[in-house]
Amino acid sequence: MQKKDKNTTPQEFIFEKKNYTIMFAGLACIALGFILMSGGGTDNPDVFNPEIFSFRRIRLAPTLVILGFALEIYAILVPAKKKKA
Repeated sequence: MQKKDKNTTPQEFIFEKKNYTIMFAGLACIALGFILMSGGGTDNPDVFNPEIFSFRRIRLAPTLVILGFALEIYAILVPAKKKKA
């Protein structure tokens, strides 16, 4: 049986709920970007499919991925609220 120390402080998380919400939004944005990038191939290697150069795969999806990484960095850097003593 372990003895509990009376002087222990309660364990706190590094980030607050707001940080985790922003992190989840960034992760969802990254995942959506990679999903939008997928596809556009062809079953026959002798046939060229110009769909791989669509706006969705060349502009939209990479922009979403970069935006998601920017949200992740912002979520880490958002300062925590100072607690009153």
